[in-house]
Amino acid sequence: MTRGSRWSALAEAAPDALTLFARTSAALRRIVPFDAAVWQATDPDTGLVTAPMRAENLGEDGCAAYWDSEFLAETVTTFRELAHAPVPVAGLRETTGGEPDRSAVYRNFLRPRGLDDELRAVLRADGQWWGQLSLYRAAGRRPFGRADLVTVAGLTTALGTRLRSFATPPGSSPVDRGPGLLLFDSAGTLLSINDEARAFLSELPAGPSAPTAFDMAVPAWIHNTAARALAGDTARVRVRDRQGRWLVVYASALRGASTTPTQCVVVVEPAKAGDVACLIAAAYGLTDRELEVTQLLARGLSTAQVARRLAVSQHTVRDHVKSVFAKTGVSSRGELVAMLYTEHYRTLNPDTRVRVWDALHERA
Repeated sequence: MTRGSRWSALAEAAPDALTLFARTSAALRRIVPFDAAVWQATDPDTGLVTAPMRAENLGEDGCAAYWDSEFLAETVTTFRELAHAPVPVAGLRETTGGEPDRSAVYRNFLRPRGLDDELRAVLRADGQWWGQLSLYRAAGRRPFGRADLVTVAGLTTALGTRLRSFATPPGSSPVDRGPGLLLFDSAGTLLSINDEARAFLSELPAGPSAPTAFDMAVPAWIHNTAARALAGDTARVRVRDRQGRWLVVYASALRGASTTPTQCVVVVEPAKAGDVACLIAAAYGLTDRELEVTQLLARGLSTAQVARRLAVSQHTVRDHVKSVFAKTGVSSRGELVAMLYTEHYRTLNPDTRVRVWDALHERA
């Protein structure tokens, strides 16, 4: 068995994302030694970090420094640039020609924690960004070399494909409440929050967070989303709560008389049908047309009706249906609808699919 097929087999055997991260980390450490690591799932549309996340040998204190540097000051290879690179893997010291001080992440995050090099990778599937990882080596260790980068590059597709499979949304009930609102200042300090936001945050998986003056902690990835908005970047991410319901979190910068952002508002609300449809398409690798066909079949339209609605031949519709069946692993229209909208997760142990933030392990 080749190394690539071993990564694929390991990924396919993982029942959930956190187990995937844990098993891959243990196997990879034997080949590419590292002293600390962060494994993260991302929203495929935006690349923003969501739950789950696994952090190894790193405390929570560095989250703000890392992401502020990444979003606001980094001039060396960012994750967003790496997501579109032919090979989505880079080593910090190799990229900077042995001058890591050129990197804001190195100056503000790595060096203060005794870390001397970072190997980062984007986990892609069919060009979509489903996760990312960072491996770190402490001062005194040799930097990551070309062989290390090649090894990590060999697992990116297998892990990205498996993370995509975990994104298949269950038919969860909507949340009957208004949007949650959080207001941050330009430094990332929470200024105010409404009751709806408190309720939404209380239902999210536990994980790395920052304390506030409101007797509650706010997840680190929400702070990251706000930082992206203040930097003028796209800031919209989807995440599931502990019940498996999809939420949409987006942030927008607010400006006063000048053009410089002075505050940022973060909105949390239940995902709409269009958001869930996009996740279905991405999770199963459906094209836009195949998703349209699937939605029309779910409404009970016949082949002839679908053909008329889409202005294509019935033969074309049958080809699309055949492709959808092959990608989703079903053999009938009824089975397709049941799997996508009602029964896909009901027979599974919910504990094996919950998206959580893994407990952090402090460095010795």
